[in-house]
Parts: sequence; C-alpha cells; structure tokens
Amino acid sequence: MEKQDGQDAAAVRLDDPWYDALAAGWGELDSTGAPATAVPVQPVERAADRPGTAEIYLEVHRSAAFQEVRSRYRRFVVPAALAFLLWYLAYVVAATAAPGLMARPVAGAVNVAMVAGLGQFLTTFLLTWAYARHARLRRDRAALDLRWTVFDRARAQETARGRER
Repeated sequence: MEKQDGQDAAAVRLDDPWYDALAAGWGELDSTGAPATAVPVQPVERAADRPGTAEIYLEVHRSAAFQEVRSRYRRFVVPAALAFLLWYLAYVVAATAAPGLMARPVAGAVNVAMVAGLGQFLTTFLLTWAYARHARLRRDRAALDLRWTVFDRARAQETARGRER
C-alpha cells in the first residue's frame, strides 16, 4: 500500500480469489502423478430461487459499481488512445509531407525526425505509466471488490449446492 491510498486501504482484501483456482483439468495431477483427465460437467438442477453463475455475472455486469469501473476505464483510454494516435499520425505525415522540416538539425547530427521518433518511445512509456497509475488509483480497488462479490456469491451457491446433495 502506498501513502496516498488512504487510511481505509488496509481494510481492502488484496488477495486474489481466482489466483489458486486452476482451470478444470489443467495442471492437476491424479494420485499417480500423471495429468488428470477432465471430468465431464454434469448438469446441476438448481432451485428456482437461487441464481446460477451466469445470473450472478449478469447481475454484477448490470450493477452501478461495474458500470462506474467501465466508465472510468473509458474516460481514460479513449482520449489517451486518440491523443497517441493523432501524435503518431502527425509524425508519419510530417515525415512524408515535410521532409525538409524533419531533416532540420536540432543539435549536431540530431534532427527533428530523430527527436520526434524518440518522442514516440517516450510517449509510449509515459502512457503506459499513466495507464497503470490510473488503474491502480481509480479502478483496481473497485474491480477487486466486484471480483470478491462474484466469488463470495459463487462460493455461497456452491456451498448451498453441496448441502442439497
């Protein structure tokens, strides 16, 4: 946790509920040490009053919290992607349409084209840093809370399903 995360940052559950969950049959070993064969999925009859996993995901997808996370994502990505695309296109157009401008020396053998080309790399790194910072400060905590909501509801559903058997 960083200092700017706030006082309640320690209360946030940071462990990932999906980290240890392997995909069905992937990487699991049977008692002999050989890869286990995938078990066919049996259809489970569920009570009408209990939502299935698909309904849980759809309900979370429709929630205001999920829409807010998506909105924050779009508010950053769309303008940033457009700005970078315009910057890149300006560089390409200037390189083809104004070769005299691009060949103008800046310092010694370094010309405008080299500075603009290195600026493309610098812009890429800065945009990557800005995206990671924006995600960490504006979206990650809310997305993790949504993930825990889905995980807790699915776990409760599995527990209830186990009790019925």
